[in-house]
Amino acid sequence: MMAAMHAYAVEPYSAPAWLPGGHLQTIYSSVFISVHKVEYRRERLELDDGDFLDFDWVDGDADAPVVVLFHGLEGSSDSHYARDLMDTVKQRNWNGVVAHFRGTSGEANRLPRAYFAGDSEEIERMLKHVKSRMPDVPLYAVGVSLGGNALLKWLGESGESAKKLVSRAAGVSAPLDLTAAGNALDQGFNRYTYTARFLTTLKRKALIKAERFPGTLDAVAIEAATTFQEFDTLVTARLHGFRDANDYWLKVSSKPWLKFIAVPTLVLNARNDPFLPEWALPDSSQVSSAVTLEQPATGGHVAFPSGPFPGNIDWLPQRLMQHFDLPAH
Repeated sequence: MMAAMHAYAVEPYSAPAWLPGGHLQTIYSSVFISVHKVEYRRERLELDDGDFLDFDWVDGDADAPVVVLFHGLEGSSDSHYARDLMDTVKQRNWNGVVAHFRGTSGEANRLPRAYFAGDSEEIERMLKHVKSRMPDVPLYAVGVSLGGNALLKWLGESGESAKKLVSRAAGVSAPLDLTAAGNALDQGFNRYTYTARFLTTLKRKALIKAERFPGTLDAVAIEAATTFQEFDTLVTARLHGFRDANDYWLKVSSKPWLKFIAVPTLVLNARNDPFLPEWALPDSSQVSSAVTLEQPATGGHVAFPSGPFPGNIDWLPQRLMQHFDLPAH
């Protein structure tokens, strides 16, 4: 009964009047709102292919649920949304874990591959590992932005079998249509603000790979890249078996898979998210009955700030916990 009472305490999202617009909501929330530090316990999983995956854990009661977070592009357990969610999980004495994609945990991965927005095999590998550590409690999975697209794609591809690993799931600000998102990010303000920032670290990592694995990547072309279209053609597609950026974006978008999801899943996208145009969002006819679409008019990209100035970003973790508190189908 307490869980149910807690669950229905979250109001539908609307942005505070003092923080208008998707760009302001996105940038302010990631840069200026302070979030608690979280103490993690790191676990490294050595893989059969010679690489490794790092998991950052928050330990709670042994019989409490576990929340797995798949972070966004160039994110980590230190990302503002990761710390806010894991702090909320910890306050409940639940268990939480941030599953790092290869090369995002602070140490370069060992192979001539990285991570990408549709790596279903990696999502399943990580979920199976977490489930092996905590086999007897509900597992709730959250994917944010790029991690959200990857999780949703895996859920759709897996259908009913996903229920063996995941009790409930959520995709937050996922770029469900990567062609629409990639094109949006490569234009105007987005290109010189968000894309330029992402490419700073992405290019640095790619150039290290080019040096470590001669002949794999074109370092000169990577240095000159200024758009996601260029980077994903030169690096992401090259490392992961796609023809070019357009081929990659088309093949890994999660939107076509939403109609096959069987696990109860929340798909949360603000209509003013600068990373994904409103016209690209799905409607109820494009998703399965297991999917709850939530598309507030405001919120930005992985932001959803609330409260009086200087604000907080607590609405999102509370909304996710509300979703996880609902009884399993």
